[in-house]
Amino acid sequence: MKKIKQLALVLLASLLLASGAQAATGGIAWDKAPNKTNDLPALQNGAKLFVNYCLNCHSAAYMRYNRLKDIGLTEQQIKDNLLFATDKVGETMKASIDPKQAKDWFGGNPPDLTVIARSRAGPQGSGADYLYTYLRTYYRDDTKATGWNNLAFPGVAMPHVLWEMQGVREPQFETQSSHGQDVQVFKGWKQVSPGTLTPLEFDYAIADLVAYLQWMGEPAQNTRVRIGVWVLLFLGIFSFVAWRLNASFWKNVK
Repeated sequence: MKKIKQLALVLLASLLLASGAQAATGGIAWDKAPNKTNDLPALQNGAKLFVNYCLNCHSAAYMRYNRLKDIGLTEQQIKDNLLFATDKVGETMKASIDPKQAKDWFGGNPPDLTVIARSRAGPQGSGADYLYTYLRTYYRDDTKATGWNNLAFPGVAMPHVLWEMQGVREPQFETQSSHGQDVQVFKGWKQVSPGTLTPLEFDYAIADLVAYLQWMGEPAQNTRVRIGVWVLLFLGIFSFVAWRLNASFWKNVK
């Protein structure tokens, strides 16, 4: 009887995880995010956007401000431009929002974003692809408490904090017949009111923010890739030398 209960609990947990994954990966197809993890100016701009627009509610509790020196910022630049929630550069990026208020406003505490780009990967692409699509597909929805909805994450509780930059848009759908049924197919966007950035400039800004979130999930990833390339080159050269030495040692053996 005990084993049956344990099995039932495992199955229930699996169903809950599956439903959560569907919620996080539902909606439209994901766009491919530009790869900017080696672009220092893009990462610096992404860090600025993260601190100004994301850190108000979301923490990055496993990321320290002084690690931003790895993307070319000096300690003084960090203090002057990015250090709003604490006084010490060695502190972690913790949000200043009250957890109790966040739960009342959004129905739960906003998730930590330290490894968000690594945790949102799915069948449609990488976590960066998901974030790049998600942050660019908000639209007005008066039926929601926040006044916003999202095509990549329908029913999302998070409001569109970047709406002033993007402006207000409406998704456009077309009715198509599929297997004898009419379905609504997303066709594009209609700009209702302009933002402070053009659509292209906004896409670039989101690409910078996503690149920073991707870098923050593993700050050593570029170093790891560089070391990996050198290791593969060494192994290739060593294999060639070993092959020629082996041929030389055995050439007179019949």
